[in-house]
Amino acid sequence: MSRSAHPAGPRHADVYTEGHYSAPADDLNSLDEKVWSRTVDRNADGVVTVGGIEVTQLAEEFGTPAYFLDEADFRARCRAWADAFGPDADVFYAGKAFLSRAVVKWLQEEGLNLDVCSGGELATALAAGMPAERIAFHGNNKSADEIERAVEAGVGRIVLDSFQEIVRVAHIAQSRGVRQRVQIRVTVGVEAHTHEFIATAHEDQKFGIALAEGQAAEAVRRALKLDGLELIGIHSHIGSQIFDMAGFEVSARRVVQLLAEVRDEHGVELPEIDLGGGLGIAYTSEDDPREPQEIAKALGEIVTRECEAAGLATPRISVEPGRAIVGPTAFTLYQVGTVKPLEGLRTYVSVDGGMSDNIRTALYDAEYSVALVSRTSTAEPMLSRVVGKHCESGDIVVKDAFLPADLAPGDLLAVPATGAYCRAMASNYNHALRPPVVAVRDGEARVIVRRETEEDLLRLDVG
Repeated sequence: MSRSAHPAGPRHADVYTEGHYSAPADDLNSLDEKVWSRTVDRNADGVVTVGGIEVTQLAEEFGTPAYFLDEADFRARCRAWADAFGPDADVFYAGKAFLSRAVVKWLQEEGLNLDVCSGGELATALAAGMPAERIAFHGNNKSADEIERAVEAGVGRIVLDSFQEIVRVAHIAQSRGVRQRVQIRVTVGVEAHTHEFIATAHEDQKFGIALAEGQAAEAVRRALKLDGLELIGIHSHIGSQIFDMAGFEVSARRVVQLLAEVRDEHGVELPEIDLGGGLGIAYTSEDDPREPQEIAKALGEIVTRECEAAGLATPRISVEPGRAIVGPTAFTLYQVGTVKPLEGLRTYVSVDGGMSDNIRTALYDAEYSVALVSRTSTAEPMLSRVVGKHCESGDIVVKDAFLPADLAPGDLLAVPATGAYCRAMASNYNHALRPPVVAVRDGEARVIVRRETEEDLLRLDVG
């Protein structure tokens, strides 16, 4: 295949762009360990490997686009979170980030619990053998059918999200002669420093029951009176992709204040609090995520200090990392198609996927890194925009990045940190086929979610 250079967009010395992009690395062949999974490396031939397997081999066997998940890294991150919080706390993996039966089995083996937020996620968890008592069920609008399935399965907790749901869950549980363990999700009025669509603790949004004007306190009163419910604690989640611990400190303080009010009014000390998830990961070299040990230490100190000040016993803490576990463990592999230089602007690099396999750039203006992974290059860096093949001008995978100026059709590009919310939010826009998820470990690769086929699409089209 020809590797000849073609006319390119501007070099980094004279770039003007309205976007946000990282300055070109001194060596475009280097791989920043912050954004790649732990077993990713570049071999002596210049080809990137994961789990000891070359991406060129993976592309040949599984095709592109495809998500490649570093199983060893996933398991190591599960263990790191479990070890950081220890036996006196609970870690619930947030299944909405990415869920499959293989992932559920890994979670069980590494000692984590599972948070689900739909009937489909619950079905996957149970089908893979996750013990129901290790499952938490979230959601702002759980249907009666979903609640019935959760209660009948014996899930460990249902997180109540509204006054109507308090009554709904209580009625279903009582009709089946059980007391369902529940937490009440409260919105604590914290403005998390993140995109407005993933900030979830300010009052003007759909999740939870506000602390303001005594609404959360009233929810506790109602839950404590109902025979079908066993209220075990308070839940708070302030948002996603957060690096600053200050929001968690404010949230914990307000949740503990509510616990003190409950004790004073009802003579009950609720034994648990859930501080949610939302800790950020590195999508680019500019991101600086915190390690699980640091997070656990900070949250533990915050809760202990606030409880001591309120004269409360320290409750059992639970957290819900999803992105923080699976996000860094996977990358998406694409093949380059059209390369289109725009003089004085940038070069558009079209790949064989796009917004159908990663909607986050279009939806949240998310930033990603990208690398040429099928070979090395000594060419100059060119300002590039990696775009997909869909009929939308907003079909952007990586808004601004520097790639080698000799990039050509047939080259392989990889976008790291796509383990969370990419396959989970994938679509069939333009009747695209959703890519497979391939787990790689110790020189072996296996499909854990297969690639869709045209037969899959047509099977649902019954018109």
